[in-house]
Amino acid sequence: MKRVPSSLQISPLRSLALVATCFFTLPGLAFAQDNDTQPHEVIQGLQDGQRVELKLPDPEKQLPLEDLRKFTEVFARIKGAYVEEVSDRELLESAIKGMLSDLDPHSTYLAPKDYEELEESTSGEFGGLGIEVGMENGFVKVISPIDDTPAQKAGVQAGDLIIKLDEKPVKGMSLEEAVNLMRGKPGTVLTLTIMRDGQSAPIEIDVTRNIIKVTSVKSRMLESGYGYVRITQFQAETGRQFRQALSNLEEDFGSDLKGLVIDLRNNPGGVLQAAVEASDALLDSGLIVYTEGRIQSSRLRFSAKKGDLMEGTPIVVLINGGSASASEILAGALQDHKRAVVMGTQSFGKGSVQTIIPLDETHAIKMTTARYFTPDGRSIQAKGITPDIEVRPAELTELDSRPFFTEADLSGHLEGEDEEKARQEREKNEQARKSSENRDYQLRSALNLLKGMSILSGTTDSAQ
Repeated sequence: MKRVPSSLQISPLRSLALVATCFFTLPGLAFAQDNDTQPHEVIQGLQDGQRVELKLPDPEKQLPLEDLRKFTEVFARIKGAYVEEVSDRELLESAIKGMLSDLDPHSTYLAPKDYEELEESTSGEFGGLGIEVGMENGFVKVISPIDDTPAQKAGVQAGDLIIKLDEKPVKGMSLEEAVNLMRGKPGTVLTLTIMRDGQSAPIEIDVTRNIIKVTSVKSRMLESGYGYVRITQFQAETGRQFRQALSNLEEDFGSDLKGLVIDLRNNPGGVLQAAVEASDALLDSGLIVYTEGRIQSSRLRFSAKKGDLMEGTPIVVLINGGSASASEILAGALQDHKRAVVMGTQSFGKGSVQTIIPLDETHAIKMTTARYFTPDGRSIQAKGITPDIEVRPAELTELDSRPFFTEADLSGHLEGEDEEKARQEREKNEQARKSSENRDYQLRSALNLLKGMSILSGTTDSAQ
């Protein structure tokens, strides 16, 4: 006989006996699949000789007893026969970790130390190599190296698959175990054995651990009238820092910018709210992002408030395979609102939201609770953001770098108007040609696009 659920328990004992008797004897008794019926209604119906529906829970939604028996059997076997003694606490914590990690690569159990590391990563200072990682086929995959960190300087690249940490194979480790090995005392060296696309054999990279201090937002002028903002990752203060960077660029230039490049390449994401704030700074109205999940608290909508700080200035957003999560929120919002041209290569495709759920004062779980969608309703989970203009990284070699012989080089040439100004302009262009921006093909392509847009809109100075 199926047990009546707690919501249908009836007291006193005499009434319960009546229900049990009726279960066997009343031919008109039926059973439904929900449990909305109240106990007093059941009693009243039986006393009045009416047909009564007892609404029992769906067996498919109940804890399976056979699987629970299997779990306790495995627990007991490990407890009694494992080569080393394991405490009940260790076994239960391992079971919790396995339960979460098997859901997806981003759900995990947070012990007290993990809490501290999470706080460090969102505040912008922590110890280690300086890479954002995930799991893929049992190996650690580099989502992106963080700018100006030991890993980035050593040559670690987005998409690298780490197969060994020093002499320890990564296969079989949890992500938490691998991250703990990568962290360590500043100044110590960790050898990463990496598989990389295009390489036929593993390569080894020595990385010296250091205190990682991440500057979330960097800005500078590329050329007169064209600004550049680099967001390395989204931290708690990134939204405010991004607004300040935009204001500083306009103050330095002295008037409205002709164009802006926002560089999100190798930005692994971070705090959702920071991406919303950065988007809001460039949008005058409309939806930025919304989330959908099973529970009400995971269904959120974020919209822009009135006020575009750049007042319609043309924008190019650079993305690549290392641009993930919050980076994709910003790029997707600006793309859907036709506020920016997205350039580069396909982004990483992390379209899920993780929520920290406290269990007690020192423990919590980080669990995927929602998927997020761009304003046009696009889910980028496992798809990513497709750039409007695909520009792959490239190394350019000039066919002829020799300066041209011009009329101005001829002895006794007829003096031209503003000749000295033209000479200074040529020297300036030569310096720009040799700059790091010129060697970055994607960045140079973004700058050239902005210049073209400026020419067509008629905002370019006549001297340029």
